[in-house]
Amino acid sequence: MASVTAMQSPHAAPDPAKDNIVEVRDITKFYGTDIHALDSINLAFPTSQMTTLLGPSGCGKTTLLKIIAGLLEPTAGEVFVKGKPVTGPGPERAFVFQDFALLPWATVLRNVAFGLELTHQPKAEREEKARQYIDKVGLGGFEDKYPHELSGGMRQRVGLARALAVNADVLLMDEPFSAVDEQTRRKFQEDLLHLLSVEKKSVIFVTHSIEEAVYVSDQIVLLSPRPGRIHSTIRPEISRDASPDDIRRDKAYLDTVEEIWNNLRKYLD
Repeated sequence: MASVTAMQSPHAAPDPAKDNIVEVRDITKFYGTDIHALDSINLAFPTSQMTTLLGPSGCGKTTLLKIIAGLLEPTAGEVFVKGKPVTGPGPERAFVFQDFALLPWATVLRNVAFGLELTHQPKAEREEKARQYIDKVGLGGFEDKYPHELSGGMRQRVGLARALAVNADVLLMDEPFSAVDEQTRRKFQEDLLHLLSVEKKSVIFVTHSIEEAVYVSDQIVLLSPRPGRIHSTIRPEISRDASPDDIRRDKAYLDTVEEIWNNLRKYLD
């Protein structure tokens, strides 16, 4: 059975800890005067772990992710990354978009090296690093292709390689696998876990899929419908030493999926 933490007090900030790379304190977000997207969110994101934001459509998952990224300003509250307040985008965070967000006129190599180009690294150095990550995501040999020549799954791999290449401490991933078929999605999940075991990145991941959340996550934050509040945090107690198929058949995995579904279904009735 998964470890579950009950709903937190809306005014209780997370305890500061060296092993939390991101902390969200009392984040509230309004769009205009009538859309209350998030309400007093307090969260701690452990270093070198994957935390998934999960909840009904419209609960503010992507809004919270963009606030952490510095792409949106909260109406109230603060975000801290490595103990420093977030005032905008920064090199310690990299965003992997749902729609790939690739440069259509640039090759795979140029797309992956683009973040490094913005830091004014020498061309030879950034291209060498880009080639390393292109290989890591399984796209070796496609360096000179353009986005329109790639499948959706391949384009998403380019987006992931670009995020990894800038060597950010935190990867922010907004439903990165939603545009691919189920077989490709499962392969992506497995490849991502393998990459993260090597890269030791901290990941904040948004998905609508309960099964995906349980499979990839160290910690799952379940949000209530708008305005998004924390319903509970869940830590799946799953052995990562098992094969992917064994994990998906494991009783702990299946029980955690069912537990989350039972919490979510009441919002759909």
